[in-house]
Amino acid sequence: MGYTITEKILMTHTDLKEIQTGQLINARVDIALGNDITAPIAIKEFRKAGGKKIFDQNKVVLVLDHFTPNKDINSAMQCKFVREFALEQKVTHFYEGGNVGIEHALLPEQGIVLPGDLVIGADSHTCTYGGLGAFATGVGSTDLAAAMLTSELWFKVPQSMKFIISGNLQKWVCGKDLILYIISRIGVDGALYKAMEFTGETISKLPMADRLSMANMVIEAGAKNGIFPPDAITKEYVEKKAKRKYTFYSSDADAVYSDVIEIDGSKIEPQVAFPHLPSNVRGVSAAGNVKIDQSLIGSCTNGRIEDLRIAAQILRGKKAAAEVRLIVVPATPAIYKQALQEGLLEIFMDSGAIISPPSCGACLGGHMGILAAGERAIATTNRNFVGRMGHPQSEVYLASPAVAAASAILGRIASPAELA
Repeated sequence: MGYTITEKILMTHTDLKEIQTGQLINARVDIALGNDITAPIAIKEFRKAGGKKIFDQNKVVLVLDHFTPNKDINSAMQCKFVREFALEQKVTHFYEGGNVGIEHALLPEQGIVLPGDLVIGADSHTCTYGGLGAFATGVGSTDLAAAMLTSELWFKVPQSMKFIISGNLQKWVCGKDLILYIISRIGVDGALYKAMEFTGETISKLPMADRLSMANMVIEAGAKNGIFPPDAITKEYVEKKAKRKYTFYSSDADAVYSDVIEIDGSKIEPQVAFPHLPSNVRGVSAAGNVKIDQSLIGSCTNGRIEDLRIAAQILRGKKAAAEVRLIVVPATPAIYKQALQEGLLEIFMDSGAIISPPSCGACLGGHMGILAAGERAIATTNRNFVGRMGHPQSEVYLASPAVAAASAILGRIASPAELA
């Protein structure tokens, strides 16, 4: 019996010669990630356990991206606590201030995470790195502390689901639409503690930005991880970034899957997730007349340069509706700079947008875009739970950068095709 790509990565990070689904294993960690919300708890637990030195200063990554620039005294104290630890431990990959980016866009961009890696992060959207062909999953802060101390963590080997996507995508349809459609089909617990493996002719042509976007949201279906078999597109993305060796794994032909789901991607139109679940999805043509107060383009799901280019293409020469606050968040300083060089920021400013520094703030309802009672936002983020972006009586609708940009112009949820 063969192994899936997920099983292979897990097994190669142990001393075991074979594994099986459901088995509890200890596996070596390549990267352990924390941010300004989760790292302070992990550091305290690390200290409680008698920790003096992290297992590897190059493999523990600390990114202060959620409440920075510090929004209040509490967030300033959190960041100070992490900063002091990072300096004490001589953490190589410590990011704050002018070099901080949204963590799940920053790590692939900087070549910190690579194909074949086993990555854990005290943030649920750590699963993003599966877009590179890595095993990546979110963990609790105490698990992060254990990894920082020992270099290992325990895992239950997950079953795998295979999604085979075929067909040419319609105009304006991207990875965000594919994953929203998939979540709507299987539900928010449809992949509970399973690996979601994506393959097929559509996937083989999908740009890396879209793969990362899809992997980012597998947690919204309850998955342990999402993963894309690495290929030529992966190699082109990582070969100039990688500063260490990496490995491409692929699933065996006789690997066992709990489910195999085939999808015709050519039949999928731009999708919108209505409140208050990422699975409450409709095609944009069935959205109806939903007026919005805010449009947010950014986040670890859709804040990459490719996303900003799509939004700028739609916004060029147009204005956001007078009643809509348009917020654009480039996900990293490098993306911000590239958007500046390409003239995208000028397009956004001319359209009436607010351009934020890289931050998770608006996505999680922390700062930089809080919703008031009764307000609605369309967002390129990943969650639309009650109160996710502010007041519990606000509403969040999830969509792609194309739909978010078109909606900002028309003041209601809309398809880019309506602007043609």
